[in-house]
Amino acid sequence: MLYFDLAVVTELVEAEGATGIEVVRPAVSDRVLATRFAALFGSIIDKAPDPLLLEESLLRLIMRISRYYGLRPPPGSERSAPVKKALARLDGDAASPIGLNDLAELAGLSRFQLLRVFVREVGATPHAYLVQRRVHLACRLLAGGRPVVEAAMDAGFADQSHLTRAFVRQFGVTPGRYVAARA
Repeated sequence: MLYFDLAVVTELVEAEGATGIEVVRPAVSDRVLATRFAALFGSIIDKAPDPLLLEESLLRLIMRISRYYGLRPPPGSERSAPVKKALARLDGDAASPIGLNDLAELAGLSRFQLLRVFVREVGATPHAYLVQRRVHLACRLLAGGRPVVEAAMDAGFADQSHLTRAFVRQFGVTPGRYVAARA
C-alpha cells in the first residue's frame, strides 16, 4: 500500500496541463495500472533506487489514474449556476444533513432537474459527491489526531461503521489502517 501526498499528486497532474481532476473510484481492476503500481513499488523498495526510474514510474502511474479514473468537467464547460449553488452548499458544510429537495430548492430547480444536471456536470450524484466530501473531511480529522469515532460523527456519518464502509470504498483501506499507516 502506498499513500500519496495530495499536494504532490495535484502538482504532478497540473504540471501536465490537467486541472480539476478528482478520483472517485480508487479500487479498480486494471492490469496496466497494477503493472505500473508494481514498477513504482519495486523502484521504491530497491536497495539502490534509480531516481529517473522512480520518477518515471510515479508519473506513469499518476498519468494512468488521471486519464482513466479521474473525473473532470468537460473541456471548455463552465458549471451552471444551479450546480455551483449545490456544490457550494455541499462543499461548505458537508457534515450537515441535507435532502435532495432542499438542495434542489437552493439551486432553483426540481429534484429531477438538479439530479440530471448535477450528474452531467459533476460526474456523480449529489449524494455520492457528499459522501466523498465527508470521507475527505474525516480523513483530515484523522490526520489531525481525532479518534475514528469522533471523526465519523464530526464528518456527518451516522456512526463509525458508516464511515468505515465509505472510507474503504473511497481509499481501499479502513480508517484505522489509514491512521496506523500515517504513524
